[in-house]
Amino acid sequence: MSQRQVLQVFEQYQKARTQFVQMVAELATRPQNIETLQNAGVMSLLRPLLLDVVPTIQQTAALALGRLANYNDDLAEAVVKGDILPQLVYSLAEQNRFYKKAAAFVLRAVGKHSPQLAQAIVDCGALDTLVICLEDFDPGVKEAAAWALGYIARHNTELSQAVVDAGAIPLLVLCIQEPEIALKRIAASALSDISKHSPELAQTVVDAGAIAHLAQMILNPDAKLKRQVLSALSQIAKHSVDLAEMVVEAEIFPVVLTCLKDKDEYVKKNACTLIREIAKHTPELSQLIVNAGGVAAVIDCIGSCKGNIRLPGIMMLGYVAAHSENLAMAVIISKGVPQLSICLSEEPEDHIKAAAAWALGQLGRHTPEHARAVAVTNTLPVLLSLYMSPESSEDLQLKSKKAIKNILQKCTYLPALEPFLYDAPPNILKHVVGQFSKVLPHDSKARRLFVTSGGLKKVQEIKAEPGSLLQEYINSINNCYPEEIVRYYSPGYSDTLLQRVDSYQPL
Repeated sequence: MSQRQVLQVFEQYQKARTQFVQMVAELATRPQNIETLQNAGVMSLLRPLLLDVVPTIQQTAALALGRLANYNDDLAEAVVKGDILPQLVYSLAEQNRFYKKAAAFVLRAVGKHSPQLAQAIVDCGALDTLVICLEDFDPGVKEAAAWALGYIARHNTELSQAVVDAGAIPLLVLCIQEPEIALKRIAASALSDISKHSPELAQTVVDAGAIAHLAQMILNPDAKLKRQVLSALSQIAKHSVDLAEMVVEAEIFPVVLTCLKDKDEYVKKNACTLIREIAKHTPELSQLIVNAGGVAAVIDCIGSCKGNIRLPGIMMLGYVAAHSENLAMAVIISKGVPQLSICLSEEPEDHIKAAAAWALGQLGRHTPEHARAVAVTNTLPVLLSLYMSPESSEDLQLKSKKAIKNILQKCTYLPALEPFLYDAPPNILKHVVGQFSKVLPHDSKARRLFVTSGGLKKVQEIKAEPGSLLQEYINSINNCYPEEIVRYYSPGYSDTLLQRVDSYQPL
């Protein structure tokens, strides 16, 4: 047998291995093939190929493993159980850039599924190696490493802390300054995932100088980058007044308001979320947003989108209104009430309706003027029907009831209250009658209207417990009228008159 023939055996074997890994990597891109591959024992066949003498076979084997692990946690679990991680971590430090990208992809695919799988990656010492990859010359390697670190950090505080302890943050802050858009996106996303868990972790990101660099990218034309930048700033600002003030000091207003008009729905949503996370902390921060034109801009934004995209904006209006009557008035003047009423009526999702109900309650609870601004938009009957509807979620019923009470306790606009005399359940009716008992003694026009509209008659029909608060309110109302009028409208009065007719003896 000649040397040529001997070598041919090796060449054929190499060709077969190459073909095998390429085919598996290709098959792994389609979900319908995954189960068949798994049942055929693909994991144990790929593992030795990670140590192959041919670099392209190593890389393609890693890519195939990553695609498989990406699908579900069973396959990711198989990577951990098959002792593949230590091998990947070793190669991550030693091999060329193509292999590094593929290995980091596998780590990300495994780590994304659960805190336990992410912990397995930490336990095999991958973080130090991934952090070294953040300093790699090749932007693709940096990107793959940042992505894996972000996916590990997003699960919980402990895993995030492990990423921080490995020294990732200063390097991620350098990555957001690189020219490549894809790298900027992933690094901003990783910083967002680290910041979200606790004020301490967010502080670490701030101390590395991240805010200034993130704030500069708010106007970047790339929508996906803007999404991540706004998300990262929100995750920093949400924790405390100090952190929110640091974000504001990076001069994000009024620039961030342009994002509320963006073509990309998620840029809008994340911009609203950022404004909400700042507004919720203090009246001063809310006032700053009002002064920058932020309330009007958010109301326009809510009007231009639908569904979950609206949610952070609705909540932001509620937070601003909750702080003080002046801030609530700023929302009312900017036409916030009609917009929230539309959300309350239009949105199919209960949790969005509940947020709108809560925000309207915060707007109407300050003074009679505030309550009237909400009542004239015919919002109260909608809130009542949501509270009474058996289809409404428990949270929606609770928020609607609370909003009705908040508004009713300040509302002196009687035309809006009157329908409630007929439709409201006893626990709400008490507040309605209470408001009439406050207004009628001081308003003669209203007293007359109350009789002609049938309100007084309705009040006489209410059955109240003797000595209860409701009975006291009814007595206060009755004291506003001559006794014979009250008698005239009391149930059974016509029968009494008829009896008198029957028993009357003409002279």
